Amino acid sequence: MLTDISDKEIVFSKSIKAGKRIYYLDVKKNRKNEMFLAITESKKIISGDGNDSQVSFEKHKIFLYKEDFDKFLNGLTQAIGYINEQQGVFIKDAQETETLQTTEDIKIDIDFE
Repeated sequence: MLTDISDKEIVFSKSIKAGKRIYYLDVKKNRKNEMFLAITESKKIISGDGNDSQVSFEKHKIFLYKEDFDKFLNGLTQAIGYINEQQGVFIKDAQETETLQTTEDIKIDIDFE
């Protein structure tokens, strides 16, 4: 019997809303009770105009297994670091608009009492 890996038991889930996209991070268990991460990007697509418009969602998935976590995280960190070095860091300000700042502009002041 073949089963779809996406139908496995979800033991933890986190959704991240980002504009027209939602990212889902689902921790699932396989038949051997081993956990893996399913990452889904869901993008809202609106086709047509006015009363004829239709909404659909385009989805893309990747499955990340425990033995690959360190390599994936290392690569992701390097890629994000490269983008930040080349183009600066996007930070949401109080009005929820994106402003471009270089890494030199970012200062964190934390006071632990």
